[in-house]
This record gives sequence, C-alpha cells and structure tokens, in this order.
Amino acid sequence: MKVAVVTGSAGLIGAESVRFLSGQGFTVVGIDNDMRKFFFGEEASTEWQRRKLESEILGYKHYGVDIRDKKMVERIFQEFNSDISLVIHTAAQPSHDWAAKDPLTDFTVNANGTLALLEATRLFAPEAVFVFTSTNKVYGDLPNSLPFVEREDRWELEEPHPFAKHGIGESMSIDQSKHSLFGSSKVAADILVQEYGRYFGMKTGVFRGGCLTGPGHSGTQLHGFLAYLMKCAITGTQYTVFGYKGKQVRDNIHSLDLVSMFWHFYQHPRPGEVYNAGGSRFSNCSMKEAIAACETLTGKKMNVIYEKENRVGDHIWYISDVRKFENHYPAWSFRYSLDDIFRQLHSALMKREGAAAA
Repeated sequence: MKVAVVTGSAGLIGAESVRFLSGQGFTVVGIDNDMRKFFFGEEASTEWQRRKLESEILGYKHYGVDIRDKKMVERIFQEFNSDISLVIHTAAQPSHDWAAKDPLTDFTVNANGTLALLEATRLFAPEAVFVFTSTNKVYGDLPNSLPFVEREDRWELEEPHPFAKHGIGESMSIDQSKHSLFGSSKVAADILVQEYGRYFGMKTGVFRGGCLTGPGHSGTQLHGFLAYLMKCAITGTQYTVFGYKGKQVRDNIHSLDLVSMFWHFYQHPRPGEVYNAGGSRFSNCSMKEAIAACETLTGKKMNVIYEKENRVGDHIWYISDVRKFENHYPAWSFRYSLDDIFRQLHSALMKREGAAAA
C-alpha cells in the first residue's frame, strides 16, 4: 500500500492534493480539524470540503486531529508506518492580522505543529518525501525596499533591476526585515523543514508560495485574496482595500499548478531544497486590476472602500521567480492563466453562494 499524508486536507491546497494523489493510486490520509473556522469564522469553515472528500474519494481516511498534538500525530504515523511515502504539509494559521491577536496560537500551529510532523516522519517514515507549503512572507517587508515605479493601475519594478524581468528569487534575504508575527512563525517552520533535510538527510522540500488560489478556496477577509474578492463581487459585500493606493501587485498560482510542483519534487526529491512558488510573470495582477476583472465577470460595480494604512508587513509588489524550480524540473509548466483562475473562481462561487442561499 502506498500512503500519502496530507495536513490541512480540507483546505485549498490540501484538498487539491488529496484528489490528485488519489488519482495517482495513493491511499490518502487527511489531517484537518477545521481550525480555519476557529481563525476566521463560519464563512471560512472547510467542513463542506471535508464532506466532499469523504464522499467522493475512495479510501480517503480523515482524522480531525490538531497537528500540535504530538501523541495523536505520532499515532497516525505509526498506524501507517513505512507505507507512508509522501507527506504534504499545508496546515497553518495563514493571516498577518490574526497572528497579532494571538501570537502563541499562531506560533504553535505554524512552528510547533510543523516540528511534530517532521519528528513523526523521521521516526516512522524516514524515507518519505516531506513537502512544506511555506510563504513569501518569510522575506518580510524586504521586497518593499525595491525601487518601484508607480503606474496607472499598479506598482512595477523595471529593468535593469535583476528582479524586474522574472520576479524575486530565493537569493533575497529572510533576515533584518519586518515579517509580521505570522511571517516569523512561518520562518521558523521553513528553517526547520530545511534543517531536517540538511541535518538528518530527509527528503524535505520548501515551497514559498505567492497567492495560492483556485475554485476550492474558502476565502475570507483576512485570508484568500482572489476568492474573497470574487465572493464580495458576487454578493455585493463591501470589500476593503488596505493601502498602497490599491496598486499592490500579487502573483497568483492555481492550486493544481502548485500540487503539480509537489508531484515533480516527489518523483525526484532534492533534500532541504527551497523554491519560490507563485504565479510569476505568467499570472499576476494588482488589486485595482483584480477588482476590474471581477466587475467584468459579474457585470456589476463592486462595493469597495479604501483604507490608507496598509497591513503590517504587507508587500507593495511581489512576483515570484520560479526559474530555479523550472531548471530543476523542466517537465513542469504552468497550466492555468490568470483569466482561467478568475473564470473558475466565478463559476465555483456562483454555485456555492447559490447553494447557500437556497
């Protein structure tokens, strides 16, 4: 039996991983206790996704376990032992703002939870590939020191700056910058995953995501940029833009394109490696551009207000340079454009909002 363990299995990337890996012949073990509901409220609950996975995925085994519970995590790993060949760790507290309200919970979920999973893997499945979903927030606000130029609808980085053509590479320092408490807890986890690869020789890989998105996202105000934006566009809910004149730029990677990166890494792991994993120059937009796209799809004006003050540690402009991964895994490529992402979000959210209203 070939087993994959997926944490945060009812979340955006977790659920996409479950479906993909089941299709590849894995028995998939999911760990998810719906802490997203605890963090962000009922609208962000992933319970609907868990039910879909249990009803649709043959052999899927779900455990509503907190990843900080070392004993329970080890019990799950011990049950499947050396049959586990892949661990995809996506569970996290993902919000800047929420972390500042409860730093202890944020850190223990993101750092201690990751450590518990690494140790369980080392003890019971040391040959397994361990994939960690990190974040571009490990670079803190250092990207904001880049020499941006203001354009009509976005901030932009122009040549001859070395990051202008392809985006920000892994060479950017994660030191001496303001990360937010969320960014700090993810830095701790990021380094731990690297170290288990370099020190213990485990097959660990770190993927520093840009904006991760897709039709399975339970977007909310504090997390899930495009999904929440589209939800507000459909429902007429007021949307708040925080700072930077609404011209802040994000790259957006479809959940399936990210899971495809994980799959290529699994097949030929490079222990302790780090990759920036976002939409790159292939798929990016400013807040103003995203609002315009949502309005085009819905055919109505959004209810948008503007707050001058930006979120602490938030990026003015972030585009991921993914060339390192492309060089290591040349068979991988993007499949979903920004237009594809917007259309899928609109279609999925129209169905979900319609079902919720019924």
